[in-house]
Amino acid sequence: MASDEEAVVRLERWRGPWPDDDPDANFKREVALYALVDPLVTLRTLGENLDIPLGALCRYVLGRWATGGSGALLEMEPSMVRRLWEVFERAETAGTDAARLAAYRQLREMVDWLRMPLDDGSGYEG
Repeated sequence: MASDEEAVVRLERWRGPWPDDDPDANFKREVALYALVDPLVTLRTLGENLDIPLGALCRYVLGRWATGGSGALLEMEPSMVRRLWEVFERAETAGTDAARLAAYRQLREMVDWLRMPLDDGSGYEG
């Protein structure tokens, strides 16, 4: 694709499968859950009300979400804090060393994602 061409993406519903021991199972489960929702209903209405093209809103939402990991370090929005805290809650409820170790591993992955740089050549143009 030439650098001045815009990417075209087909929105797909995805339900897996993934193995039970997949380290990304939580994220994949969330992808499958949100596949049940038609996000364009909301975006079309917003676009019509604000006179913003649908594609521009999709690009905004995807860009905002894709930079949310690094941006969370600056903003630490309540949803991210809740996600982090839920890992602690589950481990403490289980009350085992194994659950705490699993929580540590999950939190490590989450924080690693948060610290991902924005200037890694991924195409982010700030």
